[in-house]
Amino acid sequence: MNTRFTRRAAMQAIGASAAALPLSSQVLNAPTPPQGPPPKGPTTSTPEDRARRLQWWHEARFGMFIHWGLYSIYGRHEWVMENEGIPVAEYEQAAKRFNPVPNAPRAWAQLARRAGMKYMVMTTKHHEGFCQFDSKLTNYTAMTACGRDMVREYVEAARAEGMRVGFYYSLMDWHHPDGALCATDEAARRRFVDYIHGQVRELCTNYGKVDILWYDVNWPLKPEGWEAVKLNTMVRQLQPDILINNRTGIPEDFTTPEQVIRASDEPWESCMTMNDSWGYQRADDNWKTPKNIVRNLVRCTRDNGNYLLNIGPHADGTIPIESVNILTEVGRWMDTHAALIHGPVDPCNVKRSQFSDFIVRGNKLYATVQFWPGSEVWIGGMKTKALSARLYGSGAPVKVEQSDFRLRLSGLPATPHDPMVSVIEVEFDGPPAQDAMQVRQKRARRMVGI
Repeated sequence: MNTRFTRRAAMQAIGASAAALPLSSQVLNAPTPPQGPPPKGPTTSTPEDRARRLQWWHEARFGMFIHWGLYSIYGRHEWVMENEGIPVAEYEQAAKRFNPVPNAPRAWAQLARRAGMKYMVMTTKHHEGFCQFDSKLTNYTAMTACGRDMVREYVEAARAEGMRVGFYYSLMDWHHPDGALCATDEAARRRFVDYIHGQVRELCTNYGKVDILWYDVNWPLKPEGWEAVKLNTMVRQLQPDILINNRTGIPEDFTTPEQVIRASDEPWESCMTMNDSWGYQRADDNWKTPKNIVRNLVRCTRDNGNYLLNIGPHADGTIPIESVNILTEVGRWMDTHAALIHGPVDPCNVKRSQFSDFIVRGNKLYATVQFWPGSEVWIGGMKTKALSARLYGSGAPVKVEQSDFRLRLSGLPATPHDPMVSVIEVEFDGPPAQDAMQVRQKRARRMVGI
């Protein structure tokens, strides 16, 4: 029996409306669920201001998510407190064993930089309620547990490595006495909402410029109950350039498909795990390969989305060696291909191929060949005239031949130029366009022996 739970699957089990998602290992081949329209409701900024604030984020494209808390001490998934029914008083004892190694966040930031990432988002408080920052509203904090403000250490480390800084903050709280009572008791709701607003104010006041506020799980209240417009209006007053996600239940700046790549007309960011767990799970060995991660990154880039990839550090803050090895290989690919990933892209309707995915910029098509077929690559249904082609990175020329129904790229090496994903840059006389149906409909047919 599959006992693994995503955050969204668990929310479904407690009555939320989100549907269970495909396993991360199935992302590229799974049918894309319908996106639907963006959520309706108020926002706290204008479209013009949102476009200004999002400019760096679109160009950054690739970020690191960090899920780390007391659940890392248990090593049995970030939902261990709820999934195993651990009493609050028992779970609190884990704080006595919270003792991170020196400079743990610096290692995260250095790995993010080597992997070609441009921003980071750290869990300042997950559903368990333990605060990684020096909150004056509770003593259930890293400051009390080990005498260190881990959010401050993270912010300093991220900035030292040139990373943009993001804060994850869970609205749901399994530790606070009003965290569930607030749904049915107005006095409890008032206390709990004041607590949440107060902590968000601390995060937006005490750490300098914050680039992203990444809310999660707004159970058990609706946006009106959370006073989400008031909350985010305060955030924008304190941090005028900040980006805010959609998980308070109001749209704000970007949507957050989880464990699935789902393009949208709205700015979107696909967040994924490297195995099947967000927090450290010692038994989870279902690691994505570096190639799988690069393919996900290319797919997000193609559709002008972002890719937020998670690491789940050990209890002491060190990174699992599997994550280090995988991201080091991704970084090797990014050393050559960073310019392909970072920066704006144009709409891409070239999507039919057994070998490749595609990215479009202007009149150039970048064929990211993930399954190298040998000395020739064929793309069917290309309507735009190809002028020239070359191997991305080396600049070696590639021969171009084109008919009404297919484009042939030949003179390629028998083995892939890059062992992970090779890229061929093709220049056309206009924006690249593909019509795969014309091959089926208009290609001449023959009847043999009749």
